[in-house]
Amino acid sequence: MRYEIIGPMADRFDEVLTPEALEFLVELDSEFAARRVALLDTRRARRDRYATGQLPDFLPETAAIRADPTWRVAPPAPGLVDRRVEITGPTDRRMTVNALNSGARVWLADFEDATAPTWHNVVAGQLNLIDALDRRIDFTDPRGKRYALGDELATIVVRPRGWHLVEKGIAVDGRPISASLVDFGLYLFHCARRQLDSGAGPYFYLPKLEGHREARLWNDVFVFAQQRLGLPRGTIRATTLIETITAAFEMEEILYELREHSAGLNAGRWDYIFSLIKNFGQWSDFVLPDRSDITMTVPFMRAYTELLVATCHRRGAHAIGGMAAFIPSRDPQVNEVALGRVRADKRREAGDGFDGSWVAHPGLVDTCREEFDAVLGDRPHQLDRLRDDVSVAAADLLAVDKTPGRVTAEGLRSNIAVALRYIDAWLGGVGAVALWNLMEDAATAEIARCQVWQWLRHSTPLAGGGCVTDDSVRSILAEELAALLAERADNDRERAERAARIVEDTAFGEELPAFFTTGAYARHFGPRRPVTAPAAGR
Repeated sequence: MRYEIIGPMADRFDEVLTPEALEFLVELDSEFAARRVALLDTRRARRDRYATGQLPDFLPETAAIRADPTWRVAPPAPGLVDRRVEITGPTDRRMTVNALNSGARVWLADFEDATAPTWHNVVAGQLNLIDALDRRIDFTDPRGKRYALGDELATIVVRPRGWHLVEKGIAVDGRPISASLVDFGLYLFHCARRQLDSGAGPYFYLPKLEGHREARLWNDVFVFAQQRLGLPRGTIRATTLIETITAAFEMEEILYELREHSAGLNAGRWDYIFSLIKNFGQWSDFVLPDRSDITMTVPFMRAYTELLVATCHRRGAHAIGGMAAFIPSRDPQVNEVALGRVRADKRREAGDGFDGSWVAHPGLVDTCREEFDAVLGDRPHQLDRLRDDVSVAAADLLAVDKTPGRVTAEGLRSNIAVALRYIDAWLGGVGAVALWNLMEDAATAEIARCQVWQWLRHSTPLAGGGCVTDDSVRSILAEELAALLAERADNDRERAERAARIVEDTAFGEELPAFFTTGAYARHFGPRRPVTAPAAGR
């Protein structure tokens, strides 16, 4: 097999894209590419079954795993024992410094939803992680303020891109390689030993899994990679995001497949809602109200999070709560209301038994910590709280029709505005976008555009009169595009119009695209031909 570096080489990229690292990626691709494709085919077949009215359930063929009380996941690894506050964000240089200095126990270094997958972002992000571990990273902003690493740093946990994505900057035998294997492989190759030397290890968050067979693939990747690099088996640890409705039915099986490498589960709340719409949006009894009404206390979300805590603690695994996306504002009244909601959310999670939770901004670290401190005290976690009181049936996870709330004209406009502005920024290379005091990423943009599709498909009535129609959506989209163009300083009309076309294509199609990122990446991102000489691959 031969590899080519299709993406352009920039300053210091050769420190990441070494021949040895690229050979390692080729080995991973050779061993696992076919299984990845087969699992993606399984995803499509499952969605086709749901389109006929079939609903998911707990798997009868894995009942013995769920019934066996004896197995446990590996004990918490160094740096992952106390996870009461985790901060998420992209791997750009400024965020790397700020996240590591934030006071959070863990930094989720995100190559997925918070990173627009430009070639520069992908390779420079890896370089930033190397520099952070070597303590040679700093950043000076345009105002001249310098950022440098402090003494107490968060543990790095890398989130690679999902199985559904490819990386066009590296080709193997003329085809793009799995983005998951690129992000995982480059980080493991360069940073595993660095992390072990620092007293931690190579840790990962696994996104978008749809079931235990996908977890088994990751576990096999871990075993193979550790053997190739001479790392002890079990060195790698991974926390799995439960952010698809199918994975919610296979939490125990996912922990079982990854048990020697598992670091727990996380409640990926935004993608979870997106997954429900994506799989069942064609059915009228799965129509959801405004995004702002889908709180963590509505019945189907409550069932999902309580099941997650009970499942994790039964198996000795950490349960990590969902994202607080608020960004502190200069308006004290806005802050007072929003911080009150964040505090209540984290208080609920700590009270329910979660061992930690996510924030998107350093300004929320203290708020999250205070709520978990109140429950945990000096304990690093509450794995001993087994939640034997929890009993969740399949119907509880699917009880979308019990969600209170309304579809409003304001909610429709908000979804269109968020999807348009986020995709516009994403096309410009930015994956985490501050919009109206919230940090939006690909997951929230996915919910926004999926809800528009769902409401259109069902001609959903609006509170106050009227319903969602093609004309109303096109009119709002045109108004929001005009507002975006009027605000922007770079005068890049073409990019904004491309973003509007993506919103329109994903809202009006007969079929709902599984991810906007796959089609948009294929059409708008990445090099299309070699711009350097082919590397000397195998």
